Amino acid sequence: LFSKFIHPDTELYIEFYSLWIALMVVNAIIFLVGVVLNSLALYVFCFRTKTKTTSVIYTINLIVTDLLVGFSLPVRIIMFYSAGDCLNCSLVHIFGYFVNMYCSILFLTCICVDRYLAIVQAEASRRWRNPTCAKGICVFIWIFATVVTFSILTMAIQFAACCVSKILVLMVCEYFFPLIIIVFFTTRIMCALSKPSLMHQSRERRMRAVQLLITVLIIFMICFTPFHVRQVAISINPDMPHDVSLLVYHVTVTLSSLNSCMDPIVYCFVTNNFQSTMKNIFRKTEPEQTSVDILGVNKNS
Repeated sequence: LFSKFIHPDTELYIEFYSLWIALMVVNAIIFLVGVVLNSLALYVFCFRTKTKTTSVIYTINLIVTDLLVGFSLPVRIIMFYSAGDCLNCSLVHIFGYFVNMYCSILFLTCICVDRYLAIVQAEASRRWRNPTCAKGICVFIWIFATVVTFSILTMAIQFAACCVSKILVLMVCEYFFPLIIIVFFTTRIMCALSKPSLMHQSRERRMRAVQLLITVLIIFMICFTPFHVRQVAISINPDMPHDVSLLVYHVTVTLSSLNSCMDPIVYCFVTNNFQSTMKNIFRKTEPEQTSVDILGVNKNS
């Protein structure tokens, strides 16, 4: 069963060479754009952001996962040419890729939940929205994603093909549960923002919160949904034509890598002058300290 994870690149190269070349070019572009944008964002949040709020902590971890996903793309090409028959190399690469993909999903979910608490439950959640709790949650997410991904690959290596449906269900649950959480809290926030009790917040702040949540939903729909829909389709119809399954697999995996280029849009809504700080960096002027979480602080901030 593990061959289902490690041989698709070789099969695509042999059967659909033109598409393989096109996808490699797309992956190279994603690598360049994603690494540049996320490296700059990491610099801004680590060295130009004075106060490390919960949102900033989740965002820094999200940036790290995006960078690791980006760096895995050239490794994939190098392995294809130099270590295509090395099963251990393939295992390490696949393990790292999926750990970071699911960490990205979970950190995006944390950002949305944190935004809900900051807007709707500001007073009640004050004791939970602190850097210590955020760091603990981040550690838990890294451990959780690592253990679950390791379990999936272990099952794929040790058990027969009859277990493939259970493996796919496990992978899909790592996506659909966070999606349900994001949709639920996005709906709650939009309803709460329409209430007069929250109208004391500036229109700009309310709009930025909604824009952040909508952006996260769009990233989920474009980047993560196609891959997991394909997984569901395979579990429902194991007899799907091999060519169709192979093509859909490669296209959807490429889309899942695209989130490393789209997540920087989210960063623009985490702090209120992230964009201006980035512009100041490019202008080689002394940038101002990036302000703190725009929705999780009081009026004096």
